[in-house]
Amino acid sequence: MTERSQSSVGAARPYDDVDYQIGQDNIQIAGFDIHNPVFGISAVLILIFVIGTLMAPEAANTMLLGARNWTIDHFDWLFMAGGNLFVIFCLALIFLPASKVRIGGADAKPEFSTLSWFAMLFAAGMGIGLMFWSVAEPVAYFTDWYGTPLGVAANTAEAKSLALGATMFHWGLHPWAMYGIVGLSLAFFAYNKGLPLTVRSVFYPILGNRIWGPIGHTIDIIAVVATIFGLATSLGLGAQQAASGLAYLGLVENGISVQIGIIVFITVIAIMSVIRGLDGGVKVLSNINMGIALVLLLFVVFVGSISGFFVNLLDMFTSYAKNIVPLGNWVGREDETWFHGWTVFYWAWWISWSPFVGMFIARVSKGRTVREFMLAVLIIPTVVCGIWVTAFGGNALDQIQANVGELSDGLTEVPLAMFQMMDSLPLTSLISFLAIVLVLVFFVTSSDSGSLVIDGITAGGKEDAPVPQRVFWATMEGVIAATLLFGGGAQALGALQAGAVTAGLPFAIILILMCVSLYMGLSGDAKRLARAAQA
Repeated sequence: MTERSQSSVGAARPYDDVDYQIGQDNIQIAGFDIHNPVFGISAVLILIFVIGTLMAPEAANTMLLGARNWTIDHFDWLFMAGGNLFVIFCLALIFLPASKVRIGGADAKPEFSTLSWFAMLFAAGMGIGLMFWSVAEPVAYFTDWYGTPLGVAANTAEAKSLALGATMFHWGLHPWAMYGIVGLSLAFFAYNKGLPLTVRSVFYPILGNRIWGPIGHTIDIIAVVATIFGLATSLGLGAQQAASGLAYLGLVENGISVQIGIIVFITVIAIMSVIRGLDGGVKVLSNINMGIALVLLLFVVFVGSISGFFVNLLDMFTSYAKNIVPLGNWVGREDETWFHGWTVFYWAWWISWSPFVGMFIARVSKGRTVREFMLAVLIIPTVVCGIWVTAFGGNALDQIQANVGELSDGLTEVPLAMFQMMDSLPLTSLISFLAIVLVLVFFVTSSDSGSLVIDGITAGGKEDAPVPQRVFWATMEGVIAATLLFGGGAQALGALQAGAVTAGLPFAIILILMCVSLYMGLSGDAKRLARAAQA
């Protein structure tokens, strides 16, 4: 094994027959340390997509929307069954003997405090999406903006309960289970088995040394493309929401130039963060995120009806528990339009994000046991998401029922929904501006953590790739989002999002196989722990 590949995989080599070939494929060019097949092919595919979309945004949008709709219509069963399987598998890991296995080995210690660890998990995984949808989604379900969950009659008490429960269904156990499987798999095979921190490594128990060949390259390329598409889409959509909020406050006039300016600002801050690395960049920003989010959350709870908040919270979790099985079913649904347009779309979207969020979770989770990992990644975020959805979405639904504010007229512009809800609260301008700041900081943490992940995959699993390489990927996210927004507008972003969702199909299969491989790996370590305990 060469010196370069040794630094890539670490000193541990529990698999004696591993070839550890991946480090030998790296090339050093102009300050970059790149894994040749993955970096080159990923960059070319992304370039082809951007150029093609700019040349024909309408055609690209039509083609990719068609691919997305075909994926959702024909493979709804795979996404739904897979989502349920992932939740059951993750919950089982909390109680199985493998729950005692420690990431990094028996003597490994956590690198980050529990609070900073959780802040980074949440900021990378959900923060920005909740800012965008925590108001718009329950309002859409309650008012029949695009169908209602389980065919319930709109604008009724039952519709309110199910609107909160269905929103929680999309932001609770299922997406975090997807992230948890990828995160635990990557962490276990990297830090317990000495393999590179890249997606292909997870499949060593199934594929053996074939992971170093074309199959492994393909898995990593899919992960890179899905991640960059998802991040660039979210960056563009987030710029639109921030610009809409600033325009709503009368601070700017919403337009392409303002949106691109926001993307440039986010990208510059993200570049500064990735240069500082995990401890000095992402961790600091994530802690700032959680502080601002807590202030905003407490304000919305206390200036609204506190008793109403707790009533809605109980209603939401009751509805979630009561309807998790029917919402997770895909056979004989009367609300096919709704569950295809929302649930299946969400599952494909979360799966396409799972390489990015999962690998980032893996990087910050060394030293935790499997049980600690799953409780922190699965249960705690579900509870926090529920509290957030209740505070913001529940408040919006109460306003609609009381015929108060703009939302009582129905959902008009999704990016404005949160600001329209806040317009009926005291200190509107201040809290709306705080929400915009939170949106921007959440996007910075998503961008810089995503850049670190893409950088690691395209460097063959190395965690210490050169700074210019980190800067390159952080810049690429901003360039793709700004270029598509300028050249093709909403249609180009729609095409990018459709491409990311379509990439969720092959990765859904990868996640199912990942469960098998992870179980095989953990079972061996659990048996060794049991034998050691008996000795």
